[in-house]
Amino acid sequence: MSKPDHDRLDRVVAEAQRSREQREQGYRERALKIYPWICGRCTREFSRDNLQQLTVHHRDHNHDNNPIDGSNWELLCLYCHDNEHSRYLESTGRVASGDEIAQATHQPFADLKSLLKGRT
Repeated sequence: MSKPDHDRLDRVVAEAQRSREQREQGYRERALKIYPWICGRCTREFSRDNLQQLTVHHRDHNHDNNPIDGSNWELLCLYCHDNEHSRYLESTGRVASGDEIAQATHQPFADLKSLLKGRT
């Protein structure tokens, strides 16, 4: 088995992070110009002092879908944004890593009738 190339992996991860930050910076700046600085869920208002706590949420959860008119965005505070993504992941049966959530298969009461028969 070959030894993993950690330097290459570090470069790939760093490049992916830079690309994401550049993409986010573009649509974030546009969204902040289009929309009032208010959370779309809890209606908390933001100023320049706490603007870093206001995030751009993609309504369709596709971060590459960034129409010029901002129709796929809404501004959410950090807390509402986290809540929205948690709800989405739960509803789709996924976890944050994108893996499927294993469905429960254990049936604790499957043999209950026969267990209770012996007691009467």
